[in-house]
Amino acid sequence: MLLLSGPNMGGNELKYITECIETGWVSSVGAYVDKFEKISAEFAGTKYAVATSSGTTALHICLVLMGVNENDLVITPNITFVATLNSIKYTGASPVLLDTEENNWQMDLDLLEEFLINETIQKQNVCYHKVTGKRIPVIMPVHVLGNIGDMDRLLLLARRHNLTVIEDSTEALGSYYKGQHAGSFGLLGTFSYNGNKIITTGGGGMIVTNDESLAKKAKHLTTQAKSDPFEYMHDEIGYNYRLVNVAAAMGVAQMEQLPAFLTRKKEIIHFYKNELEGVGDIEFQKINEDVNPNWWMPTIKSISQREILKILNDNKMQSRPFWVPMNQLPMFAKDLYYKKTDRSDFLYKHCLSIPCSTNITDKELKEVTEKIKEVF
Repeated sequence: MLLLSGPNMGGNELKYITECIETGWVSSVGAYVDKFEKISAEFAGTKYAVATSSGTTALHICLVLMGVNENDLVITPNITFVATLNSIKYTGASPVLLDTEENNWQMDLDLLEEFLINETIQKQNVCYHKVTGKRIPVIMPVHVLGNIGDMDRLLLLARRHNLTVIEDSTEALGSYYKGQHAGSFGLLGTFSYNGNKIITTGGGGMIVTNDESLAKKAKHLTTQAKSDPFEYMHDEIGYNYRLVNVAAAMGVAQMEQLPAFLTRKKEIIHFYKNELEGVGDIEFQKINEDVNPNWWMPTIKSISQREILKILNDNKMQSRPFWVPMNQLPMFAKDLYYKKTDRSDFLYKHCLSIPCSTNITDKELKEVTEKIKEVF
């Protein structure tokens, strides 16, 4: 099987992990956790980074840090991976789902502005939903597939309406907007190191921020809120959300290779675009001129989505449809979905992601495109 987006373990992973095993530093304390946090903050252009057990737990802790609770709403896009909304539900809050922009597949900022003007009200510099009276403390944009929307406009709207920005940049390691790295625009940002991401720790995540007090609080909460180095004293409800040293060792080795991975991702998308230009009705995600994406997961749009999926998977070329829109999942069906034409549903029915592992060969890329062309 040609994997959709498999891990590439071509560096010092085994060496660093073996060091952890031989020294006994395999759990939540160790030099590699500190090193992984340091190089992650440096790469993202933030002052601090806190390693977590997953991108989902990173998002959850960010919301906890902002005091989000069951009386709140959080604005987020309708097209995203389910982890975004799960993290919101963990706090007891509910999402306000925004439909997707037609071409770049990010949150529709025209709809966002319309919603904020028409559906919310400000009381003592706090944003409230007019109909339910619920507080809206946070907006959580998602950099879908490693692309980035108009962050200048989003940040401006957030400031005008007193919303804290938490970036779900879990797919956007190595993506930039106007030269600034994803995850560094909001008060807090997050990354994911799941097995299919551009780098992996098997499973893991990271919180990045420029706020020292929030970084310290995040570290405290993710390590069971232990308040004494000797006694088992804990001063609040904490979480076992730590990244273990052996996983961080893998992360350090992966970060050493990240520049090469990013280069290969760009070669892959360039190959696909050249080979599939003018083939049927195939279109790619639009990238605005201010954005330099990581091209984490090349995804195409076509009315022949299901036919393409079938021929690729039948030939052991792992491909997947776009995420089911969040409003179509049973646990979110009753949450507020703000839309006009339901572009989310259209994209779900027409988009698919195609093989793009960083160790895929040009020969394999050619085989993928030839199978796609057969559909047309």
